[in-house]
Amino acid sequence: MKKNIDLEAFADHIIASLGGKENISFFTHCLTRLRFNVKDRSAVDEQSIEMEDNVVGSKWAGGQFQVIVGQNVIEAYDCIAKKIDPNTSNVNTVSGTKKSFSFAVVFDAFAGCFTPLLPLLIAAGMIRTMVLIAIQLGILSTTDGTYLTLNTISDAGFYFLPVFVGATSARKFGANMGLGMLVGAMLIHPQFVESLSSGELSLFNLPIYNATYSYTVFPTIMTVFIMSKVEKIISTRSPLLIRSVLEPVGTMLIMIPLTLFLIGPFGTFLGNYVTDGIIFLYQTLSFFGVAILAAVWPLLVLTGMHSAIVPYQMQSLAVLGYEPIALTAIIISNFNQGAASIAVAVKTKNLNLKSSAISCAATAVVAGITEPAMFGINLRYKKPMIAAMSGSFIAAGIAGLFKVYAFSYVGSAGIFGLPVFLSDNVMNLICMLISCLLGMLITFLLTLFLYRNSTIG
Repeated sequence: MKKNIDLEAFADHIIASLGGKENISFFTHCLTRLRFNVKDRSAVDEQSIEMEDNVVGSKWAGGQFQVIVGQNVIEAYDCIAKKIDPNTSNVNTVSGTKKSFSFAVVFDAFAGCFTPLLPLLIAAGMIRTMVLIAIQLGILSTTDGTYLTLNTISDAGFYFLPVFVGATSARKFGANMGLGMLVGAMLIHPQFVESLSSGELSLFNLPIYNATYSYTVFPTIMTVFIMSKVEKIISTRSPLLIRSVLEPVGTMLIMIPLTLFLIGPFGTFLGNYVTDGIIFLYQTLSFFGVAILAAVWPLLVLTGMHSAIVPYQMQSLAVLGYEPIALTAIIISNFNQGAASIAVAVKTKNLNLKSSAISCAATAVVAGITEPAMFGINLRYKKPMIAAMSGSFIAAGIAGLFKVYAFSYVGSAGIFGLPVFLSDNVMNLICMLISCLLGMLITFLLTLFLYRNSTIG
């Protein structure tokens, strides 16, 4: 999106093209996209939105319409939000329609729960990254007060994930946000954790399963989803005079035993099984699994389903202490999207395309935001995308052979994400760097060979 634009006109155009604000049932954004759930899909004028100069592209994914606008997405979101009733963006129930169960719907649910938390994860992850660098360079020691303070702050972003996810899940599923946070908070309360680990905790004389809920996300998301249904039933059947008390109290009295005896343990098992499943695939396919994920990663980004992998990353880091496949593949893929754009900039004679390609490449490599490069350059000309996916497959396969692991989460999967590969074994980071550079070189050369130069781009 251009810097000097008429945001008011842009917002009016988008809202009108979506069938008016009455047709919007849910509205949020991520790092580069405006995400809309609409009541009547046929009312959306996709061609009109695509023709908007400040729109990079648009996609339907999991019943959600995503408008890619680039790095000025926050300004666009704020302007559109002011024109939409504030309560509308907190509703996710589409009137008169019922979504059938599918993996796309599940991915959309996870993405909706995590997208608002990206700034939090980026901040916590980057602080942890800076602390790791300071430790490696000898600037800080593990006994230093500054280290202890910064490490605590960065750890808080991940330890209290159940509380944060409780809030965003409540917003996504249409439940009360306060109750959503309470569900997450009760699972990590210090006294609850201590009593649970000692086996002293029970409810109605029934023992509570000893599970670790800090750093986890699956139990809270599942609980809040079910809570949203319970809350709605109680609300519609409560006498108006006592609804304000009966709704929250009744909801929690039902959800507490459900969560502690059933949903919480099941969510923990699910999270562990997802992690174990991916690790099994990694151990079975070895480097091939990393290579495949890196190659198809742009397709996940294009469909808007890439946010759904965040829960696995959190779970893997919490359970294993490292993450062996996803972040390696993602960073390599992002770098190669940038390399393909750089090659287009080198080969094209079109000055506007050259300038755009350089800007898109810098965004992909430095910030790890690839939508401008993918929609604006590589997918548009097809051959650069093929080259990037090929380079990613080869480079990630090499990283997989070297068994490169990430030891922390970082929200920026670009240059600033590389320090998460720091460990006691410095070769882990060196192998990652070699893989990235080799992948970019392969992608660059393949793009130069495949992309046909022309004065019009």
